[in-house]
Amino acid sequence: MKKRLLLSLLLCSSIAYADNEVKISGKSGLELRLFTHSPGYAQQYSTSNLSGFIEPQFYYAWNDDTDYLKFIPYLRWDQHDQERTHGDIRQLTWSHIADGWELHSGISKVFWGVTEFQHLVDTINQSDGVEDIDGEDKLGQPMIHLSVAREWGILDLYALPGFRERTFPGVDGRLRTGLVVATEQASYESGAGDKHVDFAARWSRTLGDFDLGLHYFRGTNRDPLLQAGLNSLGTPVLIPHYEQINQIGMDLQATLDDWLWKLETRWRDSRNDTFWALQGGFEYTLYGIAESNADLGLLVEYGWDERGKRSTSLAQNDLFFGSRIALNDVDSTELLAGIGYDLDYHSYSLQIEASTRIGEGWKASMDLRLFTGKNVNDPLSALRKDDHLQLTLERYF
Repeated sequence: MKKRLLLSLLLCSSIAYADNEVKISGKSGLELRLFTHSPGYAQQYSTSNLSGFIEPQFYYAWNDDTDYLKFIPYLRWDQHDQERTHGDIRQLTWSHIADGWELHSGISKVFWGVTEFQHLVDTINQSDGVEDIDGEDKLGQPMIHLSVAREWGILDLYALPGFRERTFPGVDGRLRTGLVVATEQASYESGAGDKHVDFAARWSRTLGDFDLGLHYFRGTNRDPLLQAGLNSLGTPVLIPHYEQINQIGMDLQATLDDWLWKLETRWRDSRNDTFWALQGGFEYTLYGIAESNADLGLLVEYGWDERGKRSTSLAQNDLFFGSRIALNDVDSTELLAGIGYDLDYHSYSLQIEASTRIGEGWKASMDLRLFTGKNVNDPLSALRKDDHLQLTLERYF
């Protein structure tokens, strides 16, 4: 991956030198994590960690912007965790825009979903698990993507050659399970391994106040089963196993005055399990609170998984409450606070995110996360000593 990333950077630099119409932008930043407790597992670093990242973007268009190339590499350095020091191609795509259809070919990212606290239907891209635990950061996925727009809706068809394994923190990292995940020992149900070609299709349409999406996915499960085993040194580890699945899902959002009603649901079938899961709720927005420019959003969601306590999801029977404040000032100052409560294990997680711009090209962010989980069967118990404050300073160019 590092060699491919370097070659891609050199290629885009050559294009930029040859043609002044190449647009270059992006961001870089520093991130500091401060933990309030000593680590829960041997070899983890103690109370602080520094990391830095850079994510440039290269854009080149021709044929009156009907064809374009977009390249977004990503590099992160981490002070302690070697697994978190990594690089990825988030996007390297040639796109052609025509009348009523688009074709995108290369490495890209696709987002599906409407809910706030969990995205059940966001299936195409693999989670970059060393970046964060919320599943919001994704690895680039090789794909051929055809999008057709008609009066009856938008049809997106995907051929996905090649599979990206999920990344996990290393033995020195925090925000991990007690046993380290041995990614080098990953196994697959398919004989093609990570060369299996997956397929997906999604139809979406706006019907009055309702935005509806229906999808089908067939291929390698992005959520691995973590099975106990031994590494080459005889040390107990978790070994990821990637099954083949069929999945049908729906996302629905209704905009009714100041209310946003949201629902995501999926049915998934594999050799080991067949189950339903859903995430749904609402967001109600109070505009211009206290006669100011600020808006206050109130969020409530519920996550359910038919497998119950056998679920690999953290939201198998969970309530989520949150609030979003947007000051609507020149610095785009925002704050999101949310708490998740597990109705089975009676544990909770708290997250507060705040961000503001500083001048023309800077952005400062703060993330606070607190965890509880005394029941050893509760997946959240692995993070009970990982309460932390994260401070990030980003520079946009």
